Amino acid sequence: MKAMILAAGKGTRVRPITYTTPKPMISIMQKPVMEFLLELLRQHGFDQIMVNVSHLAKEIEDYFRDGQRFGVEIAYSFEGRIVDGELVGEAVGSAGGMRRIQDFSPFFDDTFVVLCGDALIDLDLTAAVKWHKSKGSIATIVMKSVPQEEVSSYGVVVTDDDGRIKAFQEKPSVEDALSTNINTGIYIFEPQVLDYIPSGVEFDIGGDLFPKLVEMGAPFYAIPMDFEWVDIGKVPDYWRAIRGVLNREIKNVQIPGNEVAPGIYTGLNVAVNWDKVDITGPVYIGGMTRIEDGAKIVGPAMIGPNCWICSGATVENSVIFEWSRLGPGVRLVDKLVFGRYCVDKTGASIDVQAAALDWLITDARQAPPSHTPLEREAIAELLGTNAT
Repeated sequence: MKAMILAAGKGTRVRPITYTTPKPMISIMQKPVMEFLLELLRQHGFDQIMVNVSHLAKEIEDYFRDGQRFGVEIAYSFEGRIVDGELVGEAVGSAGGMRRIQDFSPFFDDTFVVLCGDALIDLDLTAAVKWHKSKGSIATIVMKSVPQEEVSSYGVVVTDDDGRIKAFQEKPSVEDALSTNINTGIYIFEPQVLDYIPSGVEFDIGGDLFPKLVEMGAPFYAIPMDFEWVDIGKVPDYWRAIRGVLNREIKNVQIPGNEVAPGIYTGLNVAVNWDKVDITGPVYIGGMTRIEDGAKIVGPAMIGPNCWICSGATVENSVIFEWSRLGPGVRLVDKLVFGRYCVDKTGASIDVQAAALDWLITDARQAPPSHTPLEREAIAELLGTNAT
């Protein structure tokens, strides 16, 4: 069976991660989120998968290639052009991406599934497709119910008692929301739906195609399902996803490595004197990471591979990406460190290189910088951390 993964977006709300990493390649415990989607699709018999790519397309293509090692077949539809010898992404919208593939050569010739490439899901796709077919639906949205106070963060779907879609509300206020069922970005389509998508123009599934189907009175339904769904739409969402895995709240993602002590997991060849550090789980430490004597790590926390946590440094409730070096005495609480960026849990970031904070956070492959204690104290005050 055939499916499509939407992977062309720039992921602006997940910056700074998406400056160098496309959203589908954002790792959850060292594994790209799109890899989890491929596993789900294969499990339910979807083994021919189209992926539309644009922003940082090569990162996705080089990792997944033709899909052989994942037990599926993958092909890519690039959205963009070459300018001065460089590939420039120009996404044509989620529905426009479907139309572009079909115009190239008719690929979608039976019921197919479309998934957003930036969410962790554990869904019975087989049951959803069966329900879709039983309704004679041309398009079906898989919905999930959320608490009333969270509806303003999502697109709300309004249906009648039979599941037929009557209206949409895009991020309504809590008071105005007509439903607590939200659009999860998981869709089931019949090939005929492509007749409603124009060729050669930017066209969105949620913003353009769906309102058109409602207006025309097409057989368009939505099914509420109870399943695990972790949207990685913004930096705080990613933060919650990592915490959820470490706290064993997300069941379909395993913590990698070996459990060397209760709640403490490590990759290969971590350099640490366990009796000279203070580590409280749940914590994951990636392979070839060095934890110096006197360091303190308080979970939930993830330290990526090839990191270097210096003596006296504290990492608490934080996510540290690969090749990060935290200087001596640094205290990071509720922070995400990605390359040259330090991000708080609201998504606000500081470019540590531009702010001359390179004593605090730097690349583990570089020689450690040196600053006087007074410089360290002044710089740390800017970041809202401590230096000792």
